[in-house]
Amino acid sequence: MFENKKVLILGLARSGYQAAKLLIKRGNDVYLNEFKTEDKLDKDQVEELRGLGVKLILGSHPDDLLDDSFDYLIKNPGVPIDHKYVLKSRELGIEVINEVEMAYHLLPENVEIIGITGTNGKTTTTTLTYNIFKEAFGDRVHLAGNIGYPLSSIVENVKENDIIVMEVSCQQGENFIDFHPHVGVITNFSEAHIDFMKTYEHYLETKTRMLYSQSSDDIAILNHDNSDVMEATKDIKSIKKYFSSKEVIDGCHLKDRDIYYGNEKVISIDSIKIKGMHNVENCMAAIMVAKEYNISNDIICSVIESFRGVEHRLEYVDTINGVEYYNDTEATNIKCTQIALSSFNCPVILFLGGLERGQNFEELNPYMEHVKAIVAIGTCRERVKEYAESIGKDVYVYEHLVDGFDKVQEIVESGDVVLLSPASASWDQYKECEVRGAEFKDKVKELKNV
Repeated sequence: MFENKKVLILGLARSGYQAAKLLIKRGNDVYLNEFKTEDKLDKDQVEELRGLGVKLILGSHPDDLLDDSFDYLIKNPGVPIDHKYVLKSRELGIEVINEVEMAYHLLPENVEIIGITGTNGKTTTTTLTYNIFKEAFGDRVHLAGNIGYPLSSIVENVKENDIIVMEVSCQQGENFIDFHPHVGVITNFSEAHIDFMKTYEHYLETKTRMLYSQSSDDIAILNHDNSDVMEATKDIKSIKKYFSSKEVIDGCHLKDRDIYYGNEKVISIDSIKIKGMHNVENCMAAIMVAKEYNISNDIICSVIESFRGVEHRLEYVDTINGVEYYNDTEATNIKCTQIALSSFNCPVILFLGGLERGQNFEELNPYMEHVKAIVAIGTCRERVKEYAESIGKDVYVYEHLVDGFDKVQEIVESGDVVLLSPASASWDQYKECEVRGAEFKDKVKELKNV
């Protein structure tokens, strides 16, 4: 399918880089267009791609680059869905796909794909599922997708009958055609990425697209408690199975403080180290997938009990002088911060703010009971200040996180939690939110060494 074709890859990043390497090795004529200038790109990557024969067009999106001689446009997930090349491709009848869709068609026969998506919890659920499967099946198991490992990067290492555990984003779903998992998971749905997807309805459609491509023999594992998940998947053809933290159902559910799979007790939630009911639900989803492959409770429990979470997602950093520090920099929307705040019933000092995107901080009101002070940071810090004052919370305003961190040491007390859960993207000050989280962790480490 992808041999001797003329392909334009739009956007470099991880997925464009890996897609270009895979396609050029298969005899395709590969062009890669990236808006960033060469001096702002990884020098080694650029030189490698040029050496392989990839034609690089850097620093602009020339109007005359795309014409009907191309067979495919492979769009990087971060490129806007209404980019001029996307619109022009449709006019010219050029198929617009992404790196996952392309790599999917190059996988060996009989590979099992587990695809995990949702608004929140997908990275934790993907990592936990992968760890369980790796323990059970060893080298047959591969990790891929939005979690940082493009599917293109592992295609050449995958053998028949291997298992791929994938995190799938809405941006990837936008350009799916045939891709579908044998077992698909939706953790939950809430409004997110509307600036990119344009409407919530379109967001839901892209999120569920991989399930609508499933056959009647495939499995969909769904959050029974989330009405948007239930509505959005009502017409899928695959076999639906459910998990619930609120009701006893024929699937994964809670009874007292234990997780059951049907009538079988699997694990006590007191054994789960990652905080919050949302993480109990993430564990339920991973258990449901494991049960589809007859993985034993011994393996499931061993992995869950030792799992301490994913870096930057409500990540426990350290306890210093009786104060616990948590890095939740990946909380780039209100819903994530709601989840984080609901995980604590002790006094919380909250770092809130970042890129101004019109966030409605008032949606945090029902979760603010234990917040004793807010540190307002980033370009939206003045709006955060106004919000904090409107609900009677002490607030301290700093442009930069590091300055606010110093202030926290003056007001924190033993038994408090210091939580970075900003409900905001980080692009006002950082290349990516992980850099913000690393900065927070560095400050904690400095405090430890004082």
